[in-house]
Amino acid sequence: MNYQEFIDSLTLTVCPDQLNPCLQALWYDATGDWNTAHEIVQQLDNATAARIHAYLHRKQGDDWNSRYWHRQAGTTYPEHMNLEQEWESLVIMIVE
Repeated sequence: MNYQEFIDSLTLTVCPDQLNPCLQALWYDATGDWNTAHEIVQQLDNATAARIHAYLHRKQGDDWNSRYWHRQAGTTYPEHMNLEQEWESLVIMIVE
């Protein structure tokens, strides 16, 4: 799935089965279901999931927890990005 196909999938009423778990988490977040997105990344143990976990906590307003998950992912807190830019960069990172 490429970026545009993923963006187009956001109009669907259910998350596409073929998405990998990290994209599923971002799909649920974009469609307003932060809790399901968080549940998905909590079950994964890889740097990409930790990075999404960091984004979700930043979106929640929990900067301390976001910074913790950035350390787990080996990344830095994206002070120069707004949430929309961060979400988009995560999707692009996964689909490319």
